[in-house]
Amino acid sequence: MIQKRTLYYSLAFLCILSLTGCSTPAGDRPFYIKNLAKSDIDLVADAHIDEINRLSRELTIKLYQRNPRELAKAPAGTSIDDRLALIFNTPRIINHPELFYRYGIDSFPLVFDPNFTGDRVFALMIGISGMFHAAYNYQDQFFLFDSLDQQKLYNSARNLEIIIWRLSHLKLPSGEPFLLTNGVSDDGIFNLSFERLFGKMIAHQDMMARIISDKTNRTVNKAFFSLATTALFPI
Repeated sequence: MIQKRTLYYSLAFLCILSLTGCSTPAGDRPFYIKNLAKSDIDLVADAHIDEINRLSRELTIKLYQRNPRELAKAPAGTSIDDRLALIFNTPRIINHPELFYRYGIDSFPLVFDPNFTGDRVFALMIGISGMFHAAYNYQDQFFLFDSLDQQKLYNSARNLEIIIWRLSHLKLPSGEPFLLTNGVSDDGIFNLSFERLFGKMIAHQDMMARIISDKTNRTVNKAFFSLATTALFPI
């Protein structure tokens, strides 16, 4: 990985030697040397990763605000900021003893296990963020010789649809939902903020899958499936 990254920056350095100047006009976006080693698709992928991470962080905060009992299950003194750091800091931590060292889609069964006594929000967001992390080859940035798999991107969007269905329909033995998401407030206003966030994430993954499919001229296998019965797709 280090040799590969060194090659990228060497390429960028050789490119910049051929330039007579790289000043940034007032009001334009800043110029980064590393971007010389990126194609347009790489820059688009970087932007999608940044937005997916931003939406995932927003979702994590909203889930803890809606389900404060889950944060209380975390080790004493754990704050929402602590959880955000564990989930999103770079480099990513993918081994979490609280979740029996599960990551990505392997974490989802814990969310819907009545016998799981840990933090379900943490399990859910390690599942969602880890699934997207895997769909982008566990990378935070892309360069000229990197590639993406359109099927993984597409599958991650379908998996999120399945998880949303489970959050809405699966219940604890007591009849309560495993996690509270959308609902009606005390003043009768229906809260759809979670649905909007999930929808944006699905749209980003579908768009990125289409971009990569068009670039590689490879089709996406769009299999018909049932939200209620289909197992999660591999990433």
